[in-house]
Amino acid sequence: MVLLNETLVVIVRGIIGFFTLLIFTRLLGKEQVGQLTFFDYIMGITIGSIAASLTVDLGSRAWPHWVGLLTWTVAALSMQWITIRWRYISKIIEGEPVVVIMNGKIMEDTMKKIRYRLSDLLVQLRDKGVFDLSHVEFAVLETDGKLSVLKKSQLLPVTPRDLNISTNYFGISSELIYDGVVIEENLKQVNLSPQWLESELQKQGISHPSQVFLASLNTTGELYIDTYKDYLKRIVDISDYPGPN
Repeated sequence: MVLLNETLVVIVRGIIGFFTLLIFTRLLGKEQVGQLTFFDYIMGITIGSIAASLTVDLGSRAWPHWVGLLTWTVAALSMQWITIRWRYISKIIEGEPVVVIMNGKIMEDTMKKIRYRLSDLLVQLRDKGVFDLSHVEFAVLETDGKLSVLKKSQLLPVTPRDLNISTNYFGISSELIYDGVVIEENLKQVNLSPQWLESELQKQGISHPSQVFLASLNTTGELYIDTYKDYLKRIVDISDYPGPN
């Protein structure tokens, strides 16, 4: 009986901790996911530890743990506001991007100062598709630990602009069916009707949108259809596509 009660308490506290952490993480924004600085790393570990204690530490009340989560979240939000308002504090808390390769030369003294090893530099360069250091003009170590690389101009890919070639506009495709569900708002945005979509599906032997995993329309008028059966994947060219307003 005692074991059952403890199990129920852990489940309830776990659910409370999960949704509390989810809400607080949403409040902190995507920065916690996309750009993990040293400060974010420490904060993430601490908040995660408090949430874990809230779930399994049955020897203490849940309320102090929840207050701890709230305190850390408010502190993090305050720090975000401060670093946005005052740049010099942002430099102290989050650091600054550091140039580790300048004009094709490795900045050894700078790397020693920030305790950044040559092996780390080579690994990140390979991750960027750079296997020859002589191809690099600049390399900057960002505050989140990622390396930004600018290759030498003579090694950059040729673009249509370099050749004075005009190109067609390519925008974002509109999802018309997602996981078997028709997205009527997107249909309206491209001036198409559900009847038109059903007609196009029937031309491909598809009797109902629920058979379609994804259907999207790009800006050139091509309708991409992917059914739940992969061998039915096809692209249809819609020549009479009216286009958006």
